Amino acid sequence: MKVPRLLLLLPAMFLFTRAAAEPLKVGDPAPAVTGITDSGEKLALADVYKKQPYTLVYFYPKADTPGCTKQGCSLRDGYEALTKKGVAVIGVSHDDVAAQKAFKEKYHLPFTLIADTDKTVINAFGVPTKNVPLMGEFASRSAYLIKDGKIVYTDYKGTTDKQAEAILAELAK
Repeated sequence: MKVPRLLLLLPAMFLFTRAAAEPLKVGDPAPAVTGITDSGEKLALADVYKKQPYTLVYFYPKADTPGCTKQGCSLRDGYEALTKKGVAVIGVSHDDVAAQKAFKEKYHLPFTLIADTDKTVINAFGVPTKNVPLMGEFASRSAYLIKDGKIVYTDYKGTTDKQAEAILAELAK
């Protein structure tokens, strides 16, 4: 019986986790970095912070994989409720523009995705990455809620299929 390479390598993901810096904490200033969107355009996060009362920047390992799809679809399904609360949603992964665009289109994600191939955004937020042999480097699942240019909530585990619910619960406090 052949076992797919991916299944053999999954345990290794946890052995090769590293952090570029300490993850941001509540009260820290939100990074004013620029990323490349799923449409190939530059997006200055500082501009987004100013336009909406809240900005949710969430990180996921790989577009169109099971956990990342659940997380993205949770935010898609909760998008109307989130926007009514003044939340702009931005997803970030190490994927390229084409992968982000395909992921967004396939699952009808109504928010911007950033193709952070050079890890500028990932590193600015201090998101740990996992280096998986033969597969590359992936951002750890996490989420940051920003208000007035400061981090007001963190989810270092990146609640997968309940991400929208977790953010809405935080906003209800």
